[in-house]
Amino acid sequence: MKGLHVLLGLILALFSTVTFAQMVDINTATADQLEKGLKGIGPAKAAAIVKYRQEHGAFQSVDDLGKVPGVGDKTVLGVKASATVGGGTSALPSTSALTKKVPTVPATSTVPSTSTLTNKVPTVPATPTVPATPSVPAAVTTPVKPKIPAAALPKQ
Repeated sequence: MKGLHVLLGLILALFSTVTFAQMVDINTATADQLEKGLKGIGPAKAAAIVKYRQEHGAFQSVDDLGKVPGVGDKTVLGVKASATVGGGTSALPSTSALTKKVPTVPATSTVPSTSTLTNKVPTVPATPTVPATPSVPAAVTTPVKPKIPAAALPKQ
């Protein structure tokens, strides 16, 4: 039983370093802190991050690390869990980093103006006028029976 407690204690000690790991602020960390605190960041990438930060100013998000020469999308995804930008806010993975990049629409387009559209609208024909009261003949006439000659009639 004592061996089980020792084994559990060792496992807990190993995982506690991961659990209690500090977030690295990419806007204030030194190259050495970036290298030691961020997975996938070696000495060259850490130096490039510090140099980029000095030339371009503070990062607005962890995703901005992708702008640093030599730091790719895979590296950015790898450091999101342990990187932060100023003030200690954690950087959760954004959906834009996980999805395929969509091409942008060019700024100029050939959309017709509204004046062009209104000129091409078909017109509706006018409604025919119907007289208020229909015209009725003054007197109703019944058709006249034609006279058939007696010789043409069958004998009864």
